[in-house]
Amino acid sequence: MKVHLGVDKDSELIHSVVTTSANVHDLIPVAELLHGDEEVVYAVAAGFCEAVAGYQGIANRAEMAGKPTTFRVAMRPGKRRGLPDTPDGKLLNLIEMAKAHIRAKGEHPFRVIKQQFGFQKTRLCGMAKNRCKVNVLAALTNLFLARRKLLTVA
Repeated sequence: MKVHLGVDKDSELIHSVVTTSANVHDLIPVAELLHGDEEVVYAVAAGFCEAVAGYQGIANRAEMAGKPTTFRVAMRPGKRRGLPDTPDGKLLNLIEMAKAHIRAKGEHPFRVIKQQFGFQKTRLCGMAKNRCKVNVLAALTNLFLARRKLLTVA
């Protein structure tokens, strides 16, 4: 099972959740994760795996045609290691670091789901039951991440 989350980079809160079986490619549920008002997408936090370079070619997909969204996807690790030691190469490396810092915000909800709520393995039989549990955990994660803001307002 894979859990795909759409996370806002400013508030770090989850706005969409999609679960798929493990044999589905990460690019398939991307259209469901986007709410439509995005201008820039750095990465869609992809389930309990860390392969954000797997989103290469997302802008060329049919469901993304005609949308003004800009995708800033990670450079493949081998290509990044091969960057030359020139000012241009160093600039490209700094750009990749900046993208990684923004993408890291999308990983924080996964940390909360795994560490705070202990959801590291699926223990229920069936995708529907696990999808329900993940949706509840996503709502609890939003409350957990926004708890300080909620307490200061009240």
